[in-house]
Amino acid sequence: MIEPVKKWIIKHPDKQLFSQLQSELKMSAIATKILVARGCQTAEQAQALLSMDERALHDPFLMHSMDKAVARIEQALDNDEKILVYGDYDSDGITSTTVMMNVLIDLGADVEYIIPNRFIHGYGPNEQLFREAYERGVNLIITVDNGISGIEPIRVAKELGMDVIVTDHHEAGDTLPEADVIIHPRVPEGHYPYGDLAGVGVAFKLAHALYGEVPDHLFEYVAIGTIADLVPLTGENRYLVKQGLKHLQMSQNPWVNALSEVAGASQKDINEETVGFYFAPRLNAIGRLGEAAPGVEFLMSEDIATAKEYAKLLNTKNAERKDIVNSIMEEAIAQIEANDHIKNSLVLVVAKEGWNAGVVGIVASRLVEKYYRPTIILSLDPEKGTAKGSARSIEGFHLYNELAKNREILPHFGGHPMAAGMTLAAENVDVLRERLHVQAKQCLTEEHLTPKLFIDVPIELSEVTVEAIEEIRQLGPFGAEFAKPVFAFEQVKVSSMRKIGAKEDHLKLELEDEYGSIDAIGFSKGHLYNEISYGVELSFVGDLQINEWQNKKKPQFMIQDVQSNEWQLFDFRGKSQVSNWLAKIPIAQTDFVAFHANTAEYFEQLLQTTVQVVNNDMPELKPYIVLLDLPSNVDTLETLLQTGKPTRIYAHFYTPNSQYFSGMPTRQHFSWYYSFLKKRPAFNLKQHIQQLSQHIGLNIDVINFMTKVFFELGFVKIEDGLTTVVESAPKQALETASSYKARIAQIDLEQKLLYATYIELKQWLDERMN
Repeated sequence: MIEPVKKWIIKHPDKQLFSQLQSELKMSAIATKILVARGCQTAEQAQALLSMDERALHDPFLMHSMDKAVARIEQALDNDEKILVYGDYDSDGITSTTVMMNVLIDLGADVEYIIPNRFIHGYGPNEQLFREAYERGVNLIITVDNGISGIEPIRVAKELGMDVIVTDHHEAGDTLPEADVIIHPRVPEGHYPYGDLAGVGVAFKLAHALYGEVPDHLFEYVAIGTIADLVPLTGENRYLVKQGLKHLQMSQNPWVNALSEVAGASQKDINEETVGFYFAPRLNAIGRLGEAAPGVEFLMSEDIATAKEYAKLLNTKNAERKDIVNSIMEEAIAQIEANDHIKNSLVLVVAKEGWNAGVVGIVASRLVEKYYRPTIILSLDPEKGTAKGSARSIEGFHLYNELAKNREILPHFGGHPMAAGMTLAAENVDVLRERLHVQAKQCLTEEHLTPKLFIDVPIELSEVTVEAIEEIRQLGPFGAEFAKPVFAFEQVKVSSMRKIGAKEDHLKLELEDEYGSIDAIGFSKGHLYNEISYGVELSFVGDLQINEWQNKKKPQFMIQDVQSNEWQLFDFRGKSQVSNWLAKIPIAQTDFVAFHANTAEYFEQLLQTTVQVVNNDMPELKPYIVLLDLPSNVDTLETLLQTGKPTRIYAHFYTPNSQYFSGMPTRQHFSWYYSFLKKRPAFNLKQHIQQLSQHIGLNIDVINFMTKVFFELGFVKIEDGLTTVVESAPKQALETASSYKARIAQIDLEQKLLYATYIELKQWLDERMN
């Protein structure tokens, strides 16, 4: 048995719907399963998804107060008023700023931008920056990707005489800022056909309204900000990202080429994963560690030399960010493990002085993955007496709503159901932890706290082809609420397996069933080499890819997780070097079992560990057992298997005196030996056994055995080492001697357990286990 890392929830598609759609769409089985899993009920719905066009874009003037925002900006343009674009320091904020700067520059505005420094100014509107803007003569502030929670700074801006247009997508609180115009897809709730735009999506809608036509040249910025902010890739977002990715692949903008180069990506192959895993982290890094303005300058660079210089800076900052994250991660885990009060809380709240507040969100995400609990990571500032940081959550714990219940100790916070940022007094960190723990007890069940892996595309090996995988790519982009499929192969077997990599920490396998096979790779799965046994049915989850080598394409499966409900047999028979197989056994979960006291004593000295001796009283055993020797009889082993129900058996069956190959002497051998002894009264067997063995052609063990049988039946007597036939002994069958019976049983046991093939042994044990 192999336990998965997470609890698997496998949902099989409706067979009738699947067959109907596949027939109508003429698509591969795998692509059709994905469409069914993503909610397509008809061929028309599937075609709408596959052939999405400009009709997916909604009229920007459907957004509440868009006409007022456009009118106010046009007024500023007509009057040569100074405009400030006020952005945010993450990828969404940087791209939002870039979009707004592009449109305003194109329209001839007197415009500048500023992005707050997260360490100096914090998140969102900042009173000091607004006052400085006023001193520079700014008349109109346009916030992008922030502002909906900036109540006091916006009040100050209005008091100073500046107008404010807020464009944002974050959760709105009960009180809205006193801005002149608020452009928000959910404020008021339900007014706009699509409420899940990213900040850059909202900025794009305003740009669309200002241009009077769709600004195609801004799609690439929208794609990056939308993917990076993890908003749903449905509806309007889906169209924006799809178009943006196409534009990125063909873009002549120097920054696209420069970013692809430092990220090691091929521009023509840019997809949502390129953006999510390579582009966005580099843009995010600049704002996580300091000023985010270079990110905007990079995206607006007009020559390749400038673009490459900024790309190099982004790459350096990203490497620095990784090192900082790893360091904080180690310290946070150490703090959790050392403090039961923190560790036992349903909401992990960890704080320390000196942690970089710009990367704590990443650390929070990783800790959620490790502990599967809502997590808040805070950086303490002893001079200000504050704690600032980020939070990440799990399903069932709405972060924003739960934090909102603690407004009196959270003067600054904002975010979404699954992520949030906050600042509070350092003295309230423990209070917050206690409160959130109590709140979590009311809404989180044991089921909520069990990490799950949802698999909605189970597939067959026979369905996998290069063409099918290429067709899957056409269904993208994948992301939030249109998740990349997690594929599952159920009940397949491993036909070959080996460790790969310099440290042998990766695994290469071939999976097969009666209908097909596929190569599989498990990165960082080298440990499974000692957990997977041949012949066992296993299930694998992961991703399908195409492996291209020397212009040849082959399907390849990237393993994410594996499980098996079958018990497993690992064959260590005949392996005399104990150290070779001992290293493959998880000692903490394993009991070493012997059926004979002398075997137990031998292995306890050899292994320096306790060996359980099995006799009439069956010990309580761990799920994995090592059978060190052979039992005296089958019944003992059968009882052990049926009571212990081990999920993993390591068969060693140490047998120092194997009798299988010596065999059983025939009746002719017994008859000849009896006649031999009868002719030689008082025969000194010990002295002459070597010569006798050579003469008769039987080994010494067999001669001693026959002698023992004769003695037990009273056919001979042994006095002072001399063997003499008893002439008057009554006739008895050889088979009635206890030593004869024991040898027969021993040879039978050795045949079944020690010298059987792996398949025969597995089958024999299977029958006893069940």
